[in-house]
Amino acid sequence: MTTREYDLIVIGGGPVGENVADRATQGGLSVVVVESELVGGECSYWACIPSKAMLRAGAAVRAARRVKGAAEAVTGAVDVARTLMRRDELVHDWDDTSQVEWLQGAGIDLVRGHGRLTGEREVTVTDADGAEKVLVARHAVVVSTGSAALLPDIPGLRDVDPWTSREATGVQDVPASLVILGGGTVGTEMATLYTSFGSTVTLIARSGLLRGVEPFAGEAVEKALTEAGATVKTGVEVERVSREADGDIVLALSDGSEVRAAQVLVATGRVPRTEDLGLETVGLEPGSWLDVDDTLQVRGIRWLYAVGDVNHRALLTHQGKYQGRAAGDVIAARARAAAVDDAPWGRHVATADHSAVPQVIFADPEVAAVGHTEKSAREAGLSIRVIDYDLYWIAGASEVADDYRGRARAIVDEERRVLVGATFVGQDVGEMLHAATIAVVGEVPIERLWHAVPSYPTISEVWLRWLEEYGR
Repeated sequence: MTTREYDLIVIGGGPVGENVADRATQGGLSVVVVESELVGGECSYWACIPSKAMLRAGAAVRAARRVKGAAEAVTGAVDVARTLMRRDELVHDWDDTSQVEWLQGAGIDLVRGHGRLTGEREVTVTDADGAEKVLVARHAVVVSTGSAALLPDIPGLRDVDPWTSREATGVQDVPASLVILGGGTVGTEMATLYTSFGSTVTLIARSGLLRGVEPFAGEAVEKALTEAGATVKTGVEVERVSREADGDIVLALSDGSEVRAAQVLVATGRVPRTEDLGLETVGLEPGSWLDVDDTLQVRGIRWLYAVGDVNHRALLTHQGKYQGRAAGDVIAARARAAAVDDAPWGRHVATADHSAVPQVIFADPEVAAVGHTEKSAREAGLSIRVIDYDLYWIAGASEVADDYRGRARAIVDEERRVLVGATFVGQDVGEMLHAATIAVVGEVPIERLWHAVPSYPTISEVWLRWLEEYGR
């Protein structure tokens, strides 16, 4: 057994861990990343990158069909084989060579294997052959191991080898029929994707679609899925699952009906990848989410940090990377005994996690949201005004599609007269979100927004329409 010493040990080499390591290295620390799978992590190989690559083909075909002149040129359906080929290119055929080269170029060491906490600032790494290395950190250990799909306790479900998001995005043979459990981001995106692939899709969402955003967003996605040929079942639960002799999977529902399909995909939530991490050695519960302060330090353990999905603050890659930058900087600052800027919106904190988290859901239509919804703003005790606008009435929208359907909502804090939330639903609205994110984070006064003139004709003209509705 060998022992190595570094200033910082990062367990988990996904994009979050990479950002922690990069910022800490730039801050003058020696850093090692421990990774048991592929450097680049879930997002690069099994989530964000492959899923959006696969969804893009269907989105492009739909966009063309919505414009006269282009619609006539679309003579067929999505080419599934070519779409999967493009996905394989973007995930580099699940080869992390380029990511490893990036680590090397940044001066960050890599140790492959499964890392477990075995003492204070100590991580033992076991490689594929069972050999162990002990890593000791002079200053800090960061846990950035992400999350995994939650498999609900439904009788018979595990026996039918259900898909999780990993199998859905890594598919080689598209099933003729697919049942999806869960109406969140993964469920709606995969329903959109596999419907575009020609599969017969049934989406079962007990509590409706996209509960975390404005209700009209889930309603729009449900309508589009139904129009595309998918079946959406809400208000029902799966009571048991079995596989028939012919290979079909049968799901018995709480309303007495049954659904049959060639495959079932579970998208009902996430659990932290902390089960076999050695948390018990530092007084924490294995398998638990890790509670952190705004500098991403695990409460009660000064040398341990948790960044990304494992802290359960915002389970989004971009938000985890944001946390990673803050954590890497603050670890380096504390190691040098330098000043720590941990006031709200300071360099060393992840303040945006609380009320300024942006997210794009790449279903059809796209859903883009940042900050508060009407419900969350009222629950937070804010005095708000809600402004809705139909994107059909925007000149730029009519340029994008002949019969554009979409809606935009602004949430204004009446006391401060600033935007605290925005939701866009419609084709291509994802690229509009960052303007709203800047307005929310920057707390730009409504009076100043009048001077931010949207270009014409673009869908961003909705900003002017919001202001006109609001009044001076």
